[in-house]
Amino acid sequence: MFSAFINSFKIKELRTRILFTAGILILCRVAANIPCPGVDTANLDVYFTKLREESATGQFLGMFDLFSGGALQHFAIGALGIMPYISASIIMQLLTPVVPSLEKLQREGEIGRGKINQYTRYLTIVICLVQGAMAAVAMTNPTRLGLPAPMLPLVSNAGAGFIIMSMIILTAGTMILVWLGERITENGIGNGVSIIITANIIERLPQSLMALFEMMNSGFSASGTRFRLVHLLLLFVIFAAVTALTVLLTQGQRRVPIQMAKRIIGNKMSGGTTYMPLKVNFPGVMPIIFAGAILIFPPMLFQMIPNETVRSFAVYFQHDSYSYMTIYGLLILAFSYFWVANMFNPVQISDNLKKEGAYIPGIRPGKPTADFLDSTMTKVTFAGAVFLTALAVFPMLLTKWLKIPYQVSSFFGGTSLLIIVGVAIDTLSQMESHLVMRNYDGFLQRGRIKSRRG
Repeated sequence: MFSAFINSFKIKELRTRILFTAGILILCRVAANIPCPGVDTANLDVYFTKLREESATGQFLGMFDLFSGGALQHFAIGALGIMPYISASIIMQLLTPVVPSLEKLQREGEIGRGKINQYTRYLTIVICLVQGAMAAVAMTNPTRLGLPAPMLPLVSNAGAGFIIMSMIILTAGTMILVWLGERITENGIGNGVSIIITANIIERLPQSLMALFEMMNSGFSASGTRFRLVHLLLLFVIFAAVTALTVLLTQGQRRVPIQMAKRIIGNKMSGGTTYMPLKVNFPGVMPIIFAGAILIFPPMLFQMIPNETVRSFAVYFQHDSYSYMTIYGLLILAFSYFWVANMFNPVQISDNLKKEGAYIPGIRPGKPTADFLDSTMTKVTFAGAVFLTALAVFPMLLTKWLKIPYQVSSFFGGTSLLIIVGVAIDTLSQMESHLVMRNYDGFLQRGRIKSRRG
């Protein structure tokens, strides 16, 4: 593998793409460290740390701060990160099968997809303005959004001017990040948006490692329980095992055999037996994000209700409670099936196979094929959803049982590890194609071309 990294810099085009991507990521880190005007970053850092430790809302904000690479905690110009664009893309993906005009655009090829991308950018701006306004209001008066009041003021000159200015700055910061991500996709290596999110997550990894070594040196965790070298080694073994399982979840697929009609095109014959891959984790990290977004609202709503009996239900939504983990897991299971139901269309796939003269051996074309694909995908989704739920809940259990800080345990599963593994595999695959094309050994397999005798 190390030789593959060295070979990557021997190829001029690949070297240029890698360096271009690195340069763009440096610009993104600059955007995450320039605070908006009028913000007291020292008071904000103290307030954010306390909020993250004491409330479920703070834990959820900490997850979004992880995606922004710490920009939210500094209220930097890139505080919203690239998540508004991700949210807009998800909304457009869910609307496309439902809205006939969008579905028609998607079938028009490159031009139609370009228009959908333009609509996605417009929707991103709307989401940024809404989230920017909420973030600015939270900075001036957190209690208006159900958050606890800070001990010290977070903004020097709170008012309408600060809110409007912050909305414009945060929206511009997100759109710049989106533009930089598109430049990476076009001129760099990997998917630009995914690369930026992964870089923001990895930015917190050194702090998590330092927290681990500090606990080992002191002999105690943050809660006062004993923490020794054997515990540190055990955590590294767990991390390696969870990472390996995450790779299996990301790469796992159910291969459905497909028999293609043989055709002669020129001097070549196409067709024969192939397969259709049904991914075990078809929805990816979307169920985890959806479930986390839903669970932020119940505790906020319960705290706003004056009735003490109703407010007492907020305890069931505390981030470290078993009730929260149970609800969280059930929502992940539900959203996994919801995503598959909206994005996987067995009827359309069956029609496409019939038009191409392809069929599944032993299954009649048409409705029987659609029913078979639907049944198979349901079984595959169940296995993937259970695995995804276990992976999402595991960091919470690690925090509750071993008293490990959540900023450390978040790298042992959940959204962070899934994104890192998925993006790493995708990026290495692209680099692999460049290396193999030029007869170099790749990352994932031996890429050197052999003679016919070999």
